[in-house]
Amino acid sequence: MAERILVVEDEAAVARGLQYALLQEGWSVDIARSGEDALRMVEDSAPDLAILDVRLPGISGFDVCRELRRSHTIPIMMLTARVEEIDKVLGLELGADDYMTKPFSVRELVSRVRALLRRAYGTLAPSDGRQSQLHAGPLHIDLERRRVYKSDRRIDLTTTEFELLAYLARHPGIVFTRDQLLRQVWDYDNFVGDEKTVNVHVRHLREKIEDHPDDPSHIITVRGVGYKFAG
Repeated sequence: MAERILVVEDEAAVARGLQYALLQEGWSVDIARSGEDALRMVEDSAPDLAILDVRLPGISGFDVCRELRRSHTIPIMMLTARVEEIDKVLGLELGADDYMTKPFSVRELVSRVRALLRRAYGTLAPSDGRQSQLHAGPLHIDLERRRVYKSDRRIDLTTTEFELLAYLARHPGIVFTRDQLLRQVWDYDNFVGDEKTVNVHVRHLREKIEDHPDDPSHIITVRGVGYKFAG
């Protein structure tokens, strides 16, 4: 069954262009022209991914993202016509998995959407009988079911948070640069990514899994290099 993508864009020409490009890839596409419509359509049609413009009539894309993250973990790609760093960081802070700045390459957007869907709905569990359950102190990472528990309490993670944690936990003690994590987790082999994306997601992840996020015991910063998983 084709994945269903919700495009939230009030500019008709942009919405039609995105719809055409995504349909060409075999995905099902719905279009919402406002934030209010987007929230209603997420509840009604349960899309697999949302492409969300920041500037919308009524409630903004930022507000839509914040509202979705209260009860949904679907991947969110944010689009913004603004170039200020604060807008990019704010989108990530509110729970977006990725963002692109207008004008953008449709080819790159399609590639990033494909990567988001692969991360969200692919499987990390090995098919050759290798370990599919990871344990680190009170943390239990179920790669097959894509779930994380801390002392038997389930922790809700976004797609990207889960992928980041799983990748680091599968390579304990190895230090990864932010650029390496962008390539391995965000699948940015062919496109340029922003290292701030990694920093924000690491901070969010620490807030969810660490007893003391400011003094983490699992995801450790190696100054001047990047991050490692300490188990």
